[in-house]
Amino acid sequence: MFGRLLDIDLGNDKIKDYSVSDESLRKYLGGRGIAIKIMLEEFKEGDAFSRDNLLIVMTGPLNGLPVAGSGRHAVMSKSPLTGFLGESYAGGYFGNELKRTGYDGIIIRGRTDHPTYLAVIDGTAELKDGSFLWGKTVGETQDLLREKYRNAKVACIGPAGENLVRIACIINDRNRAAGRCGHGAVMGSKNLKAIVLLETPKLKIPIFDEKRFNEARRRFIKTLSKSIEWGEYGTSGGAAALSFLGILPTKNYQFGSFEGVEKITGTTMNKTILVGRASCTACPIRCKREVRTTSLGEEVVPEYGGPEYETVAAFGSLHLNDDLSFIALANQKCNAYGLDTISTGNVIAYLMEATERGLVKGQEGITWGSKEGISKLLDKITVREGIGDKLAEGVKRFADSINGESFALHTKGLETPMHEPRGKKGLGLDYATSYRGCTHLEGLHDTSIEKDNAAAELGVIKGISRFATEGKAKIVKNFNDVVSFVNSLVLCFFVVNTFRGFAEQNFAEIREVLNAVTGYEIDRDEMLKIGERNYNLGRLFSIRQGLTRADDDLPSRFKEETLSFKDHKERIPQETLDHMIAEFYKVRGWDENGIPTPKLLKELGVEFAR
Repeated sequence: MFGRLLDIDLGNDKIKDYSVSDESLRKYLGGRGIAIKIMLEEFKEGDAFSRDNLLIVMTGPLNGLPVAGSGRHAVMSKSPLTGFLGESYAGGYFGNELKRTGYDGIIIRGRTDHPTYLAVIDGTAELKDGSFLWGKTVGETQDLLREKYRNAKVACIGPAGENLVRIACIINDRNRAAGRCGHGAVMGSKNLKAIVLLETPKLKIPIFDEKRFNEARRRFIKTLSKSIEWGEYGTSGGAAALSFLGILPTKNYQFGSFEGVEKITGTTMNKTILVGRASCTACPIRCKREVRTTSLGEEVVPEYGGPEYETVAAFGSLHLNDDLSFIALANQKCNAYGLDTISTGNVIAYLMEATERGLVKGQEGITWGSKEGISKLLDKITVREGIGDKLAEGVKRFADSINGESFALHTKGLETPMHEPRGKKGLGLDYATSYRGCTHLEGLHDTSIEKDNAAAELGVIKGISRFATEGKAKIVKNFNDVVSFVNSLVLCFFVVNTFRGFAEQNFAEIREVLNAVTGYEIDRDEMLKIGERNYNLGRLFSIRQGLTRADDDLPSRFKEETLSFKDHKERIPQETLDHMIAEFYKVRGWDENGIPTPKLLKELGVEFAR
């Protein structure tokens, strides 16, 4: 790490360096840890769209180096969806390029009075007039900026972010999204259209022991090669298996299996519309899809990528749609407009059920699986037209407006990912207690620990049923903490494979790579302690913004409606959830209200965040 960030004050057109001490780098690593620490120190309170809100883009100690998974970067701000900490991650090449500018990250403050973009070229940062970009799609914006700055990497918002759509995201490399929590709307509120990066020539990323690093990196790649076959079908390759297990979200989470699943899985994609596979910085897995097809008279092009599992389910089974070409079109439109596919799929599924229930009528309604209706809604949400203006507020606010909270699938205002917690009880606990709202890339996927020795370093020696609730709190905590460590590196979740049960195989290699780069000598215990420290910082920030015990909850559907699993039915009753939460608070060292105790803060060395 360089120990310096770009500090951009948009309101005063000022650019300066922001120093991070060696002590902080050692304690928090980077990524999540440093970004949340800055949020705690620099932002006290205010609306997510206020001038005072920060937008932080952050790398970690492995970015900029030829390490598989190191192309990722973190984005932090106060979320306009939840009002709590907004946190998201994106892959591709932008994070690598950011580190190679000579900065570890970027802090963006204030607001301009006209469209602007930030250019960091050859180590020099400038704010430029972005009026010619305003209103452009993500692809158009990237093309215009790459014409001006050859070979540059671009992260930008589309029209959805400009229009402060609360489910808008930031897209880099045209098809990689910092998708969750509404960061695109925060960027739009600041009139910042894009960030353009071009690495500083001959910049050398500091490595403590290069020989050790090269040896450790090779060992890590060898272990990672066990996942290369998985990359052939990508994240959507498991859709059919999830449906078989009864945990594929279907018809707005009313069911867990979809009869049309074989038409939308990764295997079918490979046989029909797939034309290529893409990768991220230095990664051999190549799990990203590139597709070409047509739907509703529109061409789907490879440059916008192809649908990942979350998008396949969000615009497929969740809507009762089995048309893979249309799912690819929906993915392309979301990427072009800068919309989070998880949240967008959710709000549309909610509207479908609200229409079926008679809460929304006439032309504002939409029937299940209506491709033409979905396509038009994507346009309307982006420009806040008609019913699209209400959907642009996210499912919680829309549900409140029509008194339909009972079937609104969100926690803390963040729409639910495409993973069914009634069949993964530990994941349900994680959904309920996450300080940023439900996320599928933070906690335990119970299907990964049903076999013995699934994750020895995380305390899973004897397999435990995915339906079990007792004893899950400690396991959920450990998974939270190890992913928190990974998010502080910043490293891709899919090279760690915690939810696939391979975690114990490569954590040692990851630590060895890190130690060779930094000279820190972090072991298993300190790995978990760093993750725990940074996880608690996130909790403390959200508490400062108003998070209470009452916010740690699940949607009514998961608590009250049963889901069938062969010969039995499952839900997460309120009393069971309360018991799990109480156990989780205890193992975390929090009080009965979910607040980290002074004793814990002292143990973690973060008394300043109290």
